[in-house]
Amino acid sequence: MRTEEFFEKLLEFGEEWKVKDVESVAQSDEVDIYVEYVGEGQVYDYAPPRRWRHLDIMQYKTYINAALPRLKMIDGSVKTVTAPWADKHERHTFLFEIAVIETLLATKNQTQTMKLMRCSFDIVNRILHNATRRGLARRNEDEVIEEIGIDEKSFKKGHRYASILSDTKGARVLEVEEHRTKKACQKLIEKGLTQKQREQVKRISMDMWEWFQVVAQEKLPQAEIVHDKFHLVTYLNDAIDKVRRREVKEHVELKESRYALLKNEENLTEKQRIKFEEIRAANYEVSKAWQVREDFKESFKNASVEEAEEIFKNWNNSVKKSGIAEVIKVAEMFANHLRGVLNAMTSTTSNAMAERLNGKIQLLKAVGRGYRKFENFRSAILFFYGKLSLFPLNYQ
Repeated sequence: MRTEEFFEKLLEFGEEWKVKDVESVAQSDEVDIYVEYVGEGQVYDYAPPRRWRHLDIMQYKTYINAALPRLKMIDGSVKTVTAPWADKHERHTFLFEIAVIETLLATKNQTQTMKLMRCSFDIVNRILHNATRRGLARRNEDEVIEEIGIDEKSFKKGHRYASILSDTKGARVLEVEEHRTKKACQKLIEKGLTQKQREQVKRISMDMWEWFQVVAQEKLPQAEIVHDKFHLVTYLNDAIDKVRRREVKEHVELKESRYALLKNEENLTEKQRIKFEEIRAANYEVSKAWQVREDFKESFKNASVEEAEEIFKNWNNSVKKSGIAEVIKVAEMFANHLRGVLNAMTSTTSNAMAERLNGKIQLLKAVGRGYRKFENFRSAILFFYGKLSLFPLNYQ
């Protein structure tokens, strides 16, 4: 079998395309495969030669080279033949794009993908953005989504926030919008859900940020607002840490105790457990604040509304008796948003997905060492956690 025939068999471009030459320059790590059009039609002329990056052949970077012909049609018009191996706007083949997408999904890291695929960061980033746009365009707009979550995430120093809309049952991100203003929240819901889908939403999980609630009531008036356990416990964790920072000025043993106090007890390392037991035995205010949080976590018992109201009332009274200003402030905020808190206390829905998704996005941000541009942050979140159909249609 001739070399050209061998590569024709490997490439599978169809009978209209033949390999006319294969070149590898000495001391180079590249192989160039030249193909030509031999299909039907009257060739009018040829477009300038183009070069597409393809899958590597062993240790060699491989490129497809071709001058696409322009054919003269019966009506006298001229039409350029489309290359079956690549999108008309790209300089890489579909198979190369698929390999980059698969590597990104495996590594969750654009820099590692760039190194493994031996291409530029710009190419990897472009493929990620294009795949995300493709996936969003393919979403089923008739799909019923009954439970959603709205959250925020900082993506850059200086309190630059992104608002994130997620499908809590489907465990996927629906849309990401820069900022957390009223306008940003409106755009988030309008872009993430069709009008029909908005009318079908039954529950919204969120924290107590003002504009999340205002826009939810405006755009999704029929939906029940739930201040889920994940966000409520986060508020209490922040209060505990404020107490710790205040007390550490007088009690140096509280240094390096942050994680011992904020982690779930069952997740403590041995060193953290010892530190935690020392703090609890010392009866500091921070240990009392920790107990307030634990008591609140125990209140999530799928109770009736009446039972939940009584449980919250008793918990709130115990907080007031503690005299700890930082925790009292959080309890007052809960009382001002009581309906959403009670909805969380009576809910049978787990918030485990919200915690996992939040952790994954945090890890993504860490891997990216922060994102200077919002659009890069948005595309990365949707690419990795949007459960999109990412691959070129030709190779689904």
